Amino acid sequence: MRVATHIRRTGADFLTALQFLTRIPVPSQPYEANSLARSVKFFPLVGLIVGCGAAILHLLLTPHLPRPVVAFFVLAFLILITGGLHEDGLADSADGFGGGTTREKILLIMRDSRIGTYGGVALVLSLIGRLLLIAALPLQQAPYYLIATAILSRWTVLPLSYFLPPARLETAQEPGGQGARIARITSTGALIFGTALSFALTVILLKTQSIAAILTTIALTGLTGLYYQRRIGGITGDCFGATIQLSELGIFLCGAWIL
Repeated sequence: MRVATHIRRTGADFLTALQFLTRIPVPSQPYEANSLARSVKFFPLVGLIVGCGAAILHLLLTPHLPRPVVAFFVLAFLILITGGLHEDGLADSADGFGGGTTREKILLIMRDSRIGTYGGVALVLSLIGRLLLIAALPLQQAPYYLIATAILSRWTVLPLSYFLPPARLETAQEPGGQGARIARITSTGALIFGTALSFALTVILLKTQSIAAILTTIALTGLTGLYYQRRIGGITGDCFGATIQLSELGIFLCGAWIL
């Protein structure tokens, strides 16, 4: 009975991760307070699914369209399948950190659903940057980089949520947001499992080129984490999205870099 319960809960955790990070239809899961925190270990696996979809689309379109057009459709797929979740996080974070001078002001701006100048500029640069970098990836390696990037970028949530506290403390009057549901709640086992899975898959996909991709992701995760800690004393859901976007740019740059 315990084994069956464990298997059922593991499946529910995976579906929770898939439901949270994508727009892929899945059976609705019963609400549990710590379900999202338990599901974090499967974020890289969801990245694998998203990346495989992008890689298949790239392989299907490449024989028929110029590389920039293929990159456009791949990028559109990545945005649509995630519902623009990470782009929204990047825009809100840019507005908050760009326009706020104090912790309270930054968090207040990040709560605003409207996009300001900093958010608009960050979003445009992210879209253009990823479009150009995907188009510049070596043709034979592009599908592997699409998959590895989707995996590694979502891995960043694990160490950030493991080490950083929530920037907003949840109260009856002020909800803590998505960041508070996983910040400092991610378990050591989840961090180890997600890290081993992410790095192993990346090595399989990119071989020796995986070193640069992994080190770049670790560096960006560490730097953004330190920045969030210094400016707002922790992390929010928008911060997770911002680091995912920056990691995607960094990994794609590793692939497009001409040695």
